Amino acid sequence: MQAVGVTRFLDFRERDAEMDKPLRKDQDPPLRGVRANIVQSIRAFRVQDLQDAAGALGHHFLYANLAHAQSKQDVLDLIAQQFTFPSHFGKNFDALSDCLTDPLHKSGPQPGFIVVLEQIPATAKFDKEAREQLLDVFRDAADYWGDRKIPFRCFYSFL
Repeated sequence: MQAVGVTRFLDFRERDAEMDKPLRKDQDPPLRGVRANIVQSIRAFRVQDLQDAAGALGHHFLYANLAHAQSKQDVLDLIAQQFTFPSHFGKNFDALSDCLTDPLHKSGPQPGFIVVLEQIPATAKFDKEAREQLLDVFRDAADYWGDRKIPFRCFYSFL
């Protein structure tokens, strides 16, 4: 009778071990189903998950928190600072476009990019038109890298 009890105990342990296993052996990567070259709202993603995905994929991770920006100049200053652009960065949308494309391309093969622009301001000095111009720069960069078969995903949120 003890043997039955021991066997039964082992069955419970095995069952408990089975219950601790995830239902799927391989968890889906966080960017599954996201086009390789896109600019989209961050809503469905957490910044940490995007940073982890960049690391797992071997991609560059560029992050800028723009919560304290009030104007176009503030936005460009914060992006330049947080993306560590060179000191000669011109602080206009054309210069931003240049920094996101050509010099990087000339520096050698690029594995891919995941970019996060968090809390883009919505102020009188950075209105809807300015926000769209900023996002257009990143859309153009996504197209630029897409033409070269390099992933460039940009995620953004508004303040």
